[in-house]
Amino acid sequence: MSIRTTITLDDDVAARLKEESRLRGVPFRKLLNDVLRRGLQGAKTSRVQSPFKIAPVDLGTFTGMNYDNTSSLIEHDEGDVWR
Repeated sequence: MSIRTTITLDDDVAARLKEESRLRGVPFRKLLNDVLRRGLQGAKTSRVQSPFKIAPVDLGTFTGMNYDNTSSLIEHDEGDVWR
């Protein structure tokens, strides 16, 4: 079943669709439907993804190390030639 409707496209979108239609050698209507299907499919899959979560891990501490002084931490690991 097809539905005939009128849509208003921005000039840049219409130009890109017309150019792509010409390059692919497919009718404008078919290209527009394909682009809309892909866009709707992408919107559907992005909704079902679970949010990204980071699980904290305790790395422990080392006696005598000042974790606020990054220069001393680098010097401890790499020696004083790192500068």
